[in-house]
Amino acid sequence: MKLRAWQSECIAQALLSLEHQTHFLCHATPAAGKTVMVASLAKALFEQGKIDFVVCFSPSRAISQSVATTFSKILGRTFNGQIGAAGGSYTYQSMGTLPKELWRVLSDHRVLVVLDEIHHCSGISSDDFTLGNSWGRIILDRIQGNASFTIALSGTPWRTDDTPIALARYTQPDGELHCDYEYGLRRAIADGVCRAPKIVLTDNREIHLKSSEIGIKTYSSIRETIKHGHVSYPDFLFRDEIIDYILSEASEKLSEIRRRIPNAGGLVVAATVAHAEHIATRLAALGERSVVVSCRTPDAHETINRFRMSQDPWIISVGMISEGTDIPRLQVCCHLSRIRTELHFRQVLGRILRRQAGEPSEIGGWLYILAEPSLTEFARRIGEDLPEQNVVSFSPKASKQNPDNSGKGQIMAKGNEISGWDLNFGSEYTFDNEPESSERRESAELSMSNHYWSEILSLFENKVV
Repeated sequence: MKLRAWQSECIAQALLSLEHQTHFLCHATPAAGKTVMVASLAKALFEQGKIDFVVCFSPSRAISQSVATTFSKILGRTFNGQIGAAGGSYTYQSMGTLPKELWRVLSDHRVLVVLDEIHHCSGISSDDFTLGNSWGRIILDRIQGNASFTIALSGTPWRTDDTPIALARYTQPDGELHCDYEYGLRRAIADGVCRAPKIVLTDNREIHLKSSEIGIKTYSSIRETIKHGHVSYPDFLFRDEIIDYILSEASEKLSEIRRRIPNAGGLVVAATVAHAEHIATRLAALGERSVVVSCRTPDAHETINRFRMSQDPWIISVGMISEGTDIPRLQVCCHLSRIRTELHFRQVLGRILRRQAGEPSEIGGWLYILAEPSLTEFARRIGEDLPEQNVVSFSPKASKQNPDNSGKGQIMAKGNEISGWDLNFGSEYTFDNEPESSERRESAELSMSNHYWSEILSLFENKVV
């Protein structure tokens, strides 16, 4: 297998570093090809006679199976943990139930331990105590000091709780994480390894809430509405008008891409299983086929594998494809999850950035999200990381013909060149936050104004298209 330049570079750096240290941390952007790199590194260590066995840990069964397949292919040997195999691939969840014989292998033989997506494992140890989550403590208690070498991989090397990552080194006194090798998204795009991200923020400019308790309240954005507490972010996620609008925009983009790349696929990250199933019905109403996969799906990993090899347009996931899962044909994603951490945001974005061989360089990976405050900030940071790319755009786009128009937006027919404020969820809709029998009912009139844009555009200055 021909390696990418960064993979060869990282392997050379690792082999050099492992001459005088036992742990190596590689931070490479999601979709860069970390598993191929580390499997090739393991092959080099085997050829140099420095290891007898490889043990890999990763955060899900799907990733674990993918790791085993890649290692077996590159090493030319079985990788099922059995006698005669080059190694085995396991999940972090399984650490507590693995047989004692496996742990004994670490002390009795020369073993390379690969820790994929190491940011899931927190821990720090001293002579007197060990702190961390359960996975991190097992790494510190059973792997540290026993494995000949440990290689840690991460596309997003930080934790939302700010606790130390297991085995990681931090600079003093500023506490910055030390990475032995880094390969960022900016370089990956320049190298043609990853697609350029295209993040589309969807907002509504004039939201009227009506109830017997609060009367009529008017807000100029999703951000402002959430801030005042009458409507939560999940309330927006579960509205048919919003689901339909985002799906319609994303479906149109995917159809455009599929005219050039017939097997291109789309991913919807849903909030719950019921939400995912409802999204499937809304996609069907648009004439789009989809498959739903969640932890409740029988043979979920086989379903993902079938989708990976098919030309089906859409897969809807609940907590199954947000990290590590390799489906290079995914090029469009709708983020409709409740989770709003930067780690999750970047991992979801990474699912649509892995470039397929031979695909046109100008086709990016398209992520559709609501302009919720945290998600908007994460999009802004991606834009700052890639100043030469037009990363962030908005739906609706501002009307150049009449930018001061604050009236209701019109529902535009497809193909209408004068799109103006082309976002419209309809005329008036009801936000029903309580059962039908309740006397308290809230409704929302969703229409357009320009009031919010002076604020939101200022976040991005001249980076917005």
